[in-house]
Amino acid sequence: MSRRADTVRFRYNQAILVAALVAVIGALPLATARWWLLWVLLIPLAVAVWAWRAGTDADARELRLRALVGQRRVPWTRVAELAADPRGRAVARLDNGETLMLPAVRADDLPRLVSATGQELPESAG
Repeated sequence: MSRRADTVRFRYNQAILVAALVAVIGALPLATARWWLLWVLLIPLAVAVWAWRAGTDADARELRLRALVGQRRVPWTRVAELAADPRGRAVARLDNGETLMLPAVRADDLPRLVSATGQELPESAG
């Protein structure tokens, strides 16, 4: 399954991935000291996988909200509004009133997200 060229991808800063890999290296001495401490490696590994995978993909058909172990697909026909919350994160309000936070999408990214639909934003007044 290949990703289409017109898909817009939003991901968290990859510095999180680097920090998680440094944490894995730092946890190695503790984890290898006793066999029952190996679980300590799972925490930075889970953060590394989340940093690599989590985010939002958008194309002309749908939004895909990706998390550590799953994803949710939302067709554009269900999205009633795109907005920003007070902290500057992007949210989508669905036609049933549900509000979804869009992972890795900031308020400044909303025009690029809308462009993934194939539509254009109206000119702003002033």
